[in-house]
Amino acid sequence: MTETPNRKITSVKTGQPLPRRRIQWGRVLIYAILVLGAVISLLPFLYMVMSSLKSYGSIITNNFWPWWPFGSEPLQWNNFQDAIKDSGMDTAWHIPLFYRYMFNTVFTTLLSLAGILITSILAAYAFANIKVPGKNVLFVLMLATLMIPNDLTLVPKVILIYKLNWYNTYLALTVPFMVSVFGIFLLRQFFLQIPRELYDAARMDGAGHVRYLFSIVLPLSWPAILTVSLLNFIWMWDSFKWPLLVTRDSNMRVLAVGLQQFMAGEGGTQTHLLMAFAVMIVAPVLIFYFFTQKHFTEAISRTGIKG
Repeated sequence: MTETPNRKITSVKTGQPLPRRRIQWGRVLIYAILVLGAVISLLPFLYMVMSSLKSYGSIITNNFWPWWPFGSEPLQWNNFQDAIKDSGMDTAWHIPLFYRYMFNTVFTTLLSLAGILITSILAAYAFANIKVPGKNVLFVLMLATLMIPNDLTLVPKVILIYKLNWYNTYLALTVPFMVSVFGIFLLRQFFLQIPRELYDAARMDGAGHVRYLFSIVLPLSWPAILTVSLLNFIWMWDSFKWPLLVTRDSNMRVLAVGLQQFMAGEGGTQTHLLMAFAVMIVAPVLIFYFFTQKHFTEAISRTGIKG
């Protein structure tokens, strides 16, 4: 193709102008709606970050942009340090409670995630590849539990924690979350897409279920496993209601519960410190998500299975 002086694109073979591509207004509308939705979803996060860098005076006066060029206020980076100090002190470890909240959150999240992966992988493999009488009925009954609202079972679970003497312990924060019905369902559906011929070939080589699971199924199912890990990591990290109900001492609570330290105190809600605390909670999740998303895309491209 060549370009004539009047800017028309012509064909190299015929010398005739090529027809212009028509604008697909339907696609433009869809993209516009998606962009608008993305902007709307980002607004609360942007407000949180902006408020974490404002002074208390700018917050109460609703000053949207107190910095240059519309204002002279500097960025209040000290809000993050003040939020850590004002979270309180841990009398046992003699450190700000923020670090204890962080430890509890990381510890309970990783421990619960390990339990979820173990139970989900084993249960999903059994539902997908092991012939057990009545397994389809059990699978349907298990899926039926997804329709039960969490708040409906909240009180019985709290009572059970009291009966087991797990109240205000790490057992109460981790054991109830070591099974994920959604994780079992997702992995089971992914395992079913693996060709049965691979299992038959493994059996001919003398491999049992355990070796077949770890040597063939898990490497091929990495995208699904990573998806289960991401979703449950976010759900556990943001958990608020359950840790608040099953813990009593401040040094046993998690980051989401620690936000209450800045709510309606003697001097009113410290919104700037509250937002700074919230940014420090969200930042690890975003960093972890973006890093694992890259590996998730690479894992999908390396496999020939569509999940």
